[in-house]
Amino acid sequence: MTRRFSAGSTLLVATHNAGKLAEVQHLLDPFGVTVVGAAEKNLPEPEETETTFVGNARIKAHAAAQATGLPALSDDSGIEIDALDGAPGVYTADWAETPSGRDFVLAMTRAHNKLEEINAAFPRTARFCCTLVLAWPDGSDDVFPGVMPGQVVWPMRGDQGHGYDPIFQPDGYNVTFGEMDRWEKNKISHRADAMRKFIAAYFD
Repeated sequence: MTRRFSAGSTLLVATHNAGKLAEVQHLLDPFGVTVVGAAEKNLPEPEETETTFVGNARIKAHAAAQATGLPALSDDSGIEIDALDGAPGVYTADWAETPSGRDFVLAMTRAHNKLEEINAAFPRTARFCCTLVLAWPDGSDDVFPGVMPGQVVWPMRGDQGHGYDPIFQPDGYNVTFGEMDRWEKNKISHRADAMRKFIAAYFD
């Protein structure tokens, strides 16, 4: 990789999620890069039709890069539960869909119920996965995978974070992501792992 970001460069983050955008901005603050989000550019959210994290991240990153002419960073992430053969995986958010919006308490309960139905052994190992794709306007891209291993616990614990955080206890900790300070979690998360690889590749 010969291309690098320097102070004054602009990076488009292909997300409408304000929390994800703030996380990337925070990590890139030291490098003097201007970080803009998809909402700021009035970009639509493309349909995620792939069956892998990297496939869906590529859809979002390339759509944003083509629409704006800027390098675009996108991620797709989710939780894989070993006893459920890696489910929900790419369908992590889909498990939360209801006619009135996403309900992650429902999604977490669904995961727990499925584990109970098969009497899954403890610890119920799982991992959060994040795949970052940086797409360039010329159609090329680079992929940076990140992972945080841990286990699924019950009952739900903590009201920090989002998604499945209250039932995920990362390896080496006795608290869930839902009980962790947001910035503490962001230092060790699957997205932080992927971002470290991205920063090492593109920043001095």
